[in-house]
Amino acid sequence: MARRRLVAARWRGISAGGTPESRRVTLTRQETAAALGVSIDHLERYVLPQLRTIRSGRLVLVPVRELDRWADQQAGYALKR
Repeated sequence: MARRRLVAARWRGISAGGTPESRRVTLTRQETAAALGVSIDHLERYVLPQLRTIRSGRLVLVPVRELDRWADQQAGYALKR
């Protein structure tokens, strides 16, 4: 749980001490899963296929802007109006 809060704080551009720092441009798969509150398996199976990613060797990075775009597209109302 503490790791998830740290990742979310870093994603928003706040260091662990609460001071602003440079906003991250990309997140690792682990950071992306933590930021979304899902498992790595769920991320790889259902979310990553819908995202543009940056690959460098075996490293997969997710641009924060791409994650924001995906979240906006997936968002909906809990109850139909």
